[in-house]
Amino acid sequence: MKLSTKSTYGLRAMVNIALEQKKGAVSIKEISKKENISSVYLEQLLNKLRREDLVKSVRGPTGGYVLSRKPDDITVKDIVKTLEGSIAPVDCATGREGRRTVCNKNKNCAARIAWTKLAKAIDDCLKSVTLADLCGKK
Repeated sequence: MKLSTKSTYGLRAMVNIALEQKKGAVSIKEISKKENISSVYLEQLLNKLRREDLVKSVRGPTGGYVLSRKPDDITVKDIVKTLEGSIAPVDCATGREGRRTVCNKNKNCAARIAWTKLAKAIDDCLKSVTLADLCGKK
């Protein structure tokens, strides 16, 4: 499983906001310059994070973004799932039995056990790391 730039850039932006927000809202321009990420792409990512209530936008001349919750209350899973969607390595490991998959052996597949365990391990790992951990605040 390979995560896209959505997750890597989104995590970097969230860490940047968490570290800088005591000074006030952090602008897309500031994050873009500091992290060397396109401001247009950052805006798309931050809009998704805002819709899921992970960040809030602040209007005005000193506007930008702030976290919606404390860094301790935002997990890497929250961020990755918001930006990537499903984090399961294969469709059959999502745990949604009624969902149509590309594989017709879904229920009788020996490999599905491995994929389901891998999906759970990924989920557990991403849930166990908070934004505060990434900021060195724990």
